[in-house]
Amino acid sequence: MKVSRAVILAGGYGTRLMEETEARPKPMVEIGGRPILWHIMKIYAANGITEFVLPLGYKQHMIKAYFADYYLHAADITVDLASNAVTVHRGTAESWKVTLVDTGLETMTGGRIARLREYLGEEPFCMTYGDGVAALDVAALADFHLSHGRIATVTAVRPPSRFGSLEVENGVVRAFLEKPPGDRLWINGGFFVLSPKVFDYIGGDSTVFEREPLERLARDGELMAHPHEGFWYSMDTLRDRRHLEDLWASDQPPWKIW
Repeated sequence: MKVSRAVILAGGYGTRLMEETEARPKPMVEIGGRPILWHIMKIYAANGITEFVLPLGYKQHMIKAYFADYYLHAADITVDLASNAVTVHRGTAESWKVTLVDTGLETMTGGRIARLREYLGEEPFCMTYGDGVAALDVAALADFHLSHGRIATVTAVRPPSRFGSLEVENGVVRAFLEKPPGDRLWINGGFFVLSPKVFDYIGGDSTVFEREPLERLARDGELMAHPHEGFWYSMDTLRDRRHLEDLWASDQPPWKIW
């Protein structure tokens, strides 16, 4: 048994990034001229996972058009306007297989996953959100999931604080730390591996995956954590997008593992 597919949730409204998402779905917000969705897929592909299933909703036509035209946009072409013929001279498209599924406009995260059941077969699959990147060893995550035999594995991360901190003694600042480690609590890092039995924990379209399904899995002892101490970042606000843009413009963006 192996993990060969990744689900990337791509149907929500992305309301916290409204400056960008009024015009396009959040996974299509660009970092370095490429949608963050592309960056996430490159992380998986670097770990040998090149088959993707994307549940769509809000402005889904933009995501479908992006992949429908991907090969053409990545190639050198000649267009004969008289005959409407297109000759492709050199293509550099990724060797990915992408299934795009309309899962409704108002469907919650759990409902979107449930609607993909017919496309996922009987093997475990990866699942993540369309707004976060990490320098993650997905292959090690998948191996860990297969080794313990439980239904779900979540990547646990400890994000840095968004604010600088002061060490104060008798009114004197003894140290200033810009964006120090946070409170060191583990949180949901958003990169999962799930076995097909997870569908038994999901109700209908209104099911929020992060609530009842994950809570029940935890109570039943079926949720394992795989700690990740490396780079991880979620793009929730315009400030987050700018931070990722700055990192991409650097010599070595930390999530570029390909």
